[in-house]
Amino acid sequence: MQIARVIGNVVSTVKNDALEGRKFLIVQNLSDDLKPKGKPLVALDAIGAGVGELVFWCRGKEASFPFKRDSTPTDCTIVGIIDSDDHVFNGK
Repeated sequence: MQIARVIGNVVSTVKNDALEGRKFLIVQNLSDDLKPKGKPLVALDAIGAGVGELVFWCRGKEASFPFKRDSTPTDCTIVGIIDSDDHVFNGK
């Protein structure tokens, strides 16, 4: 899992049938001191996150696990919301 901030929404007029009713968000990966790192990613939202929130996300095979036995085609999924920036270890 990695930490990111949700920075936007994605609107899709056509998507895989297994993704109907699911929300996509744009996330910016963050370093340990909560500074932007790398390029933003599109992630499938499994928990109801919103723009501005600090979240955990995962990639690969594990990204489909939050959707139970659905065959949800995803490689990047938001799996948790961090309720405060103060809860993130920043090395200080």
